[in-house]
Amino acid sequence: MSLPAVDELLAGLHVVAIPMRVPFRGVRVREAALLHGPEGWGEFAPFLEYGPAQASRWLAAGVEAAWESWPETVRGTVPVNATVPAVGPGEVPGVLARFPGCTTAKVKVAERGQPSSADVDRVAAVRAALGREGRIRVDANGGWGVEEAADVLGRLARYDLEYAEQPCATVEELRDLRLLLGRRGLGVPVAADESIRKASDPLRVRDLAAADVVVVKVAPLGGVRAALEVVQACGLPAVVSSALDTSVGMAAGVALAAALPDLPYACGLGTVALLEGDVTPEPLVPQAGSLPAGRVAADPDLLDRWAAPPERTTWWRERVAAAHAHLDPGGPA
Repeated sequence: MSLPAVDELLAGLHVVAIPMRVPFRGVRVREAALLHGPEGWGEFAPFLEYGPAQASRWLAAGVEAAWESWPETVRGTVPVNATVPAVGPGEVPGVLARFPGCTTAKVKVAERGQPSSADVDRVAAVRAALGREGRIRVDANGGWGVEEAADVLGRLARYDLEYAEQPCATVEELRDLRLLLGRRGLGVPVAADESIRKASDPLRVRDLAAADVVVVKVAPLGGVRAALEVVQACGLPAVVSSALDTSVGMAAGVALAAALPDLPYACGLGTVALLEGDVTPEPLVPQAGSLPAGRVAADPDLLDRWAAPPERTTWWRERVAAAHAHLDPGGPA
């Protein structure tokens, strides 16, 4: 389909501001712009530091959700992981309790201002809570250099890590880390996240043999169909993750995970549980460790309940217009 005009997008736009239960990557209040189109609801919620060109991918994903149908699914439910922010070990059981039935946990590490010993203590607490059978993956968001990553992962390996997500910032560093871990006999697989979703060429991860797993997010890649193409081209096992979305945005991630031919890992799609509220009375939060595939409709009363202040709504409307200018009006949305 052709790209809707910006006035059409703005006509059905609602901006919400929902507090986080605990800060996550420095975010205390999550803002999102919700789009309403002929197929339902879509979400536009790039992080605040992203410029119009990068944000345009998120807008394309929101437009796809609201103006197009999603690909056919091959599964009705998707297994998801718990997400543990950079909290102290004493807070870990309370965080995990928000993800009922989840037997996999993604643990934030390499938090700015915290020592690596805090990472070890946090992961140890998660292992104690999940028991031997639980799966643990860590996410450094590119916060380590190669040597530091190898050192800390060597200390964390005793807790039987499923993989380390974006331990270093660049594709070249991920490649070098994989080689170094192999030389040290550390069997910790490396997953690429930012090197996929922020890259102008996400296939460099494949070309440089820089990862064992790819983490894909619908919004930064421009939609469900675009993300499916990236996974197919990479030829690596994929984990579908989210970006602190409301349930409207989360539904797109579930649609992608439900459409993948193979899904060997639990997906990072349970983060609605980190929000104080949502835009639907039946949030997409894990039940028995899974989420159902399907569209989510925003509730008018909840849109009013979490409505952003007027000045923030104006800011987001201007951001939609700026991102829209970077999309091809004659191509697919």
